[in-house]
Amino acid sequence: MAPGAPSSSPSPILAVLLFSSLVLSPAQAIVVYTDREVHGAVGSRVTLHCSFWSSEWVSDDISFTWRYQPEGGRDAISIFHYAKGQPYIDEVGTFKERIQWVGDPRWKDGSIVIHNLDYSDNGTFTCDVKNPPDIVGKTSQVTLYVFEKVPTRYGVVLGAVIGGVLGVVLLALLLFYLVRYCWLRRQAALQRRLSAMEKGKLHKTGKDTKRGRQTPVLYAMLDHTRSAKTASEKKAKGLGESRKDKK
Repeated sequence: MAPGAPSSSPSPILAVLLFSSLVLSPAQAIVVYTDREVHGAVGSRVTLHCSFWSSEWVSDDISFTWRYQPEGGRDAISIFHYAKGQPYIDEVGTFKERIQWVGDPRWKDGSIVIHNLDYSDNGTFTCDVKNPPDIVGKTSQVTLYVFEKVPTRYGVVLGAVIGGVLGVVLLALLLFYLVRYCWLRRQAALQRRLSAMEKGKLHKTGKDTKRGRQTPVLYAMLDHTRSAKTASEKKAKGLGESRKDKK
């Protein structure tokens, strides 16, 4: 190859990068979602929700794992596992007879229910999901608080107050528009009635005017007829007298 001539073959590094971009797709991490915290009363039950997002279709090899770390504890223990379409409850710990599987992998749901809550259940629960080949991602945690009586949270109270205020405002607006609609409808009815009365007066006035115009004409015709009749009678009388004089 002559010095300074351009290379006719692509660089090996460029070829490897091109092959990697076309053939090897970058893996996307699976994303798991849970509540931040849930509250429950002693003796009741609580649902620990777990869902996920994955770039892959739901695999037949999908798995869900729940772990529990007691409040103040350092180590987390496995309490539930779902794999190959079957739920498995670990037979160690205090949850072995109190866990119920209520999830559905087809809807990307790995939720469980814990029955008969006790103060010792306070702690952090971790949900981990694997959806091969999408197995890389972070877990999600939910903290359980067990009380004698579930307290009313500030957010619930605030939401109820805001909802009540909005309900009153909507009711006031509804009443306002209803009253306004009834008033406008009544005004329209009165307007139609007044228009009808005005039309009736005009029609009656037109008839009276027409009659007033016809009356002098009738009187004039009657006077003319009477005058003609009187003239005819006078003429006939004059002819009769002239005949008598001739005789």
